[in-house]
Amino acid sequence: MANTPQPGTRERIIRAASLLMQRQGYEGTGIKQVAQEARATLGSVYHFFPGGKQAVGVAAVRHADHEFAELLSASLSEEADPAKAVALCARTLAHHLRDSGWVDGCPISATALETTGRVPAIEHAVAQAFQHWRDLVADRLREAGFPEGDADDMATTVISTLEGAELTAQVFKSETPLTVAGEHLARLIDSYRG
Repeated sequence: MANTPQPGTRERIIRAASLLMQRQGYEGTGIKQVAQEARATLGSVYHFFPGGKQAVGVAAVRHADHEFAELLSASLSEEADPAKAVALCARTLAHHLRDSGWVDGCPISATALETTGRVPAIEHAVAQAFQHWRDLVADRLREAGFPEGDADDMATTVISTLEGAELTAQVFKSETPLTVAGEHLARLIDSYRG
């Protein structure tokens, strides 16, 4: 078995910040804690991120965006039928959330809620992430033959619904909100096909 290359210091810092921000938000995550979790010195953090906490935060949100996009893309491509693919995506999110002990919900929601209107650089990175996820769903729906406007509107509905269902599942420590949301989204998608 080949050895997996270990991430460098910069990557460890980003991953640590991303996970900490997912669990405790931007405000609750300090640079010292990020350095400790990343097994890096404080000097290394500032070397790679001279913009300080805000620069680390933007990189962490971008990392979370790409990580979640990979999960979303994998789920959406596993089923040929887009309705079934969205339902599968909801079940996948439910399983990941359960396996994390109900602590690892949306990777950017805590940060999004506390930085909107207060930290423009983070707010911008969060908006880009949500747009990226919406675009992935819209692209999948267009591939399945949905008209542009319907695909865009449905993608907005899918991402918004999954976000809310994930938070509710986390609060109730239950997969049910996500699985039910996925089933209803699948029905909605099917209804657009007439």
